[in-house]
Amino acid sequence: MKLPAEFFQRPDPLQIARDLLGKHLYTNIDGVVTAGRIVETEAYRHEGDHSLTLHLQRKRQQARGLHVAGGHTYIYTVYNRYALFNIATYDAAHPDAVLVRAIEPTIGIDEMLRRRGMAEVKRSLTAGPGVMSQALGITPALTGQLVTGEAIWFEDHGEAVAAADVVASARVGLEYAGAEAAGLPWRFRLKDSKWTSPAK
Repeated sequence: MKLPAEFFQRPDPLQIARDLLGKHLYTNIDGVVTAGRIVETEAYRHEGDHSLTLHLQRKRQQARGLHVAGGHTYIYTVYNRYALFNIATYDAAHPDAVLVRAIEPTIGIDEMLRRRGMAEVKRSLTAGPGVMSQALGITPALTGQLVTGEAIWFEDHGEAVAAADVVASARVGLEYAGAEAAGLPWRFRLKDSKWTSPAK
């Protein structure tokens, strides 16, 4: 079942990030479908999260893409190389987001390998937000789209993820935002998944 936009229009990005674990992310790029089971996410909330506050200030024009109804893509590049795939949540008055950090590849693996320039399937294929986007063919050109369309969408395959199977920890690479923001336990991972990103 395809997830509706309403899934992302709930007020709590932490709950959305947690609920995305076990769901499946699909892309259809130039007629080629790739997909994977989501094993890692991060939540960003404009209130009480200095990392997102700084992002909104530094990327003022681009960050307007978060002032939209939940369920729109928000994709930007870091290090002039990696595209980070976020979904705006809640509504236009609340510029919150969820970052999908890693998937377990399930469909279109040969195409993922080609996009990543890899010869064999291993963790580095999709374990991390930049390499995951590359494997799925996600680029900033797709920003602003609803995640209920034909290019990017999510599906619920009926998997129930127990609380005991979720690891909550600090998000990755946010030291610049200060100790409080860097320490927020808003990164969610499936316990024991070999496909989560290597950062601790």
